[in-house]
Amino acid sequence: MSNALVGRPMEILLVEDSHADARLTREALRDSHIQHRLTIVRDGREAMKFLHREDWFAQAPRPDLILLDLNLPYKDGREIFTEIRTGYSIHHDVPIVILTASQDEEDQIRSRLFHVEGYLVKPVDRKRFIRLVKQLRVYWHQDVILPPSIRNPRVTTHSMEE
Repeated sequence: MSNALVGRPMEILLVEDSHADARLTREALRDSHIQHRLTIVRDGREAMKFLHREDWFAQAPRPDLILLDLNLPYKDGREIFTEIRTGYSIHHDVPIVILTASQDEEDQIRSRLFHVEGYLVKPVDRKRFIRLVKQLRVYWHQDVILPPSIRNPRVTTHSMEE
């Protein structure tokens, strides 16, 4: 049996109101060969309903990664990452990567203060984006279901390559 990690795909929540940017992100993830399941929501209000499993998102999976635009309708990305990182959010430990057109230094500083794992300015460099997502896979390896033959707690496998 292979020593590779076996388990569920990475759950990614993309919060993006631009259809073109959502398509580019979806294509980049597909081309990266990272096993994932992508959910796209179009505004901040929908993102919070997804995260709180409200209304039609009652069966929504817990995301392993949140890709977040800052300039969103109804509730902007700044409010979303602030709410996730403060208070009693069950998602406080989910990695967040900002994908935005904003080059505002204040947005970048605020993102660092709230421990956002990445801040990429659109148009996003595809290779840099994929490299960041692959690095963030380490955050969700703790949830991977391993086959019995490699569940030995004394053996730790860290693989960043596909």
